[in-house]
Amino acid sequence: MSDYRLIEVTGRKELLRFVKFPDKLYKNCPQYVPALHADQVKTLTKDAALQYCKHKMWMVTSGKEVVGRICAIINPRYNKLYSKKNVRFGWFDCINDIKVAEMLLEAAETWGRQQGMDTIHGPLFYNTLGKQGMLVEGYDNIPPFNCIYNYPYYVKFIEKLGFEKECDWVQYCMKSQLGLPEKTKRLAKILRQRYNLHFADINRLVKDKALVNKFFHTYSQSFMGEVYNFIPFTDAEIEQEAKVIPPFVNNKNSVVLLDEEGEVAAFGICLPSISKALQKAKGKLFPFGWIHLLRAQNDFSTVDLLLNGASPKWRHKGVSAIYFSEMAEKAKKYNYGDSISNPQIESNSAANIWKDYPDHSLFMRRRCYIKTIASGHI
Repeated sequence: MSDYRLIEVTGRKELLRFVKFPDKLYKNCPQYVPALHADQVKTLTKDAALQYCKHKMWMVTSGKEVVGRICAIINPRYNKLYSKKNVRFGWFDCINDIKVAEMLLEAAETWGRQQGMDTIHGPLFYNTLGKQGMLVEGYDNIPPFNCIYNYPYYVKFIEKLGFEKECDWVQYCMKSQLGLPEKTKRLAKILRQRYNLHFADINRLVKDKALVNKFFHTYSQSFMGEVYNFIPFTDAEIEQEAKVIPPFVNNKNSVVLLDEEGEVAAFGICLPSISKALQKAKGKLFPFGWIHLLRAQNDFSTVDLLLNGASPKWRHKGVSAIYFSEMAEKAKKYNYGDSISNPQIESNSAANIWKDYPDHSLFMRRRCYIKTIASGHI
């Protein structure tokens, strides 16, 4: 038996080993998309969600080698909103040995119980802005940059260790050039005229800080009550996202629908895929990683459909037909290739929009697992 040892990540040297471990684990995996190391370090130490979340990180080592990692998180805003006592886990990776997985998950469970939690679930991020959901279908595909990839043996391990399905998210692949059915386009035209809606000039919008903040507030409101386990964003989280996403958004790849008062009614944000660029960058922006990422911004051979939704005022009024029709026109104009949808809960009726595309297929399925860790849980 290997001399496995569990260690808590406390210093920068250990944190870098934690961040870089998947690079070695997935070295020969053509589907794996490495995150930028610097971004991961920042996320694990300075993310806006850490103003209210608590977290701890551990690694399992064998001699001098890292063989597994995990991060345990407690989000008190989530627990209060949903009347839960949940600890969540993320950044879960391990070699093909269930003993390592058991040591990592036990560490997260023990800490959770010490903090008064009675349930553990994951893989999850601090909030709904990051990577979540263990891959259970679609292992042959390269995921969008903001999605988890994992080996199939993870599923076998976690189920053997007593975890059960909490929910599934699904992603679809569409042939962008085929567009939408004529009935959807006709409906979009009727609804746009009926409600006097118009499209924002996104190139101007992203330069207006007040409009950007308004957009992200609408984005947060649009998901409340519609997205499973969603937690409204804090002002700090909105400010953080408002700095990251807008530089990559423009009239070629996104749609923002405004009402008569100039308020955001609905939106569809997509970006050219940077997954292959990140594979070439190998976790580093310098010296050459930035070149691959820069080139990817104008490569529409694959696009990731990151965000779409409607403000509460316009929810369930069919406005999704308007921005999806507009996105379909952009796809033809700028010669999009495959479009990959963002993960959506399988029970969400909004996911049915992808089935309106003439040529669509299930791309990936990812799962959140859950387990009771303390007695007295109901």
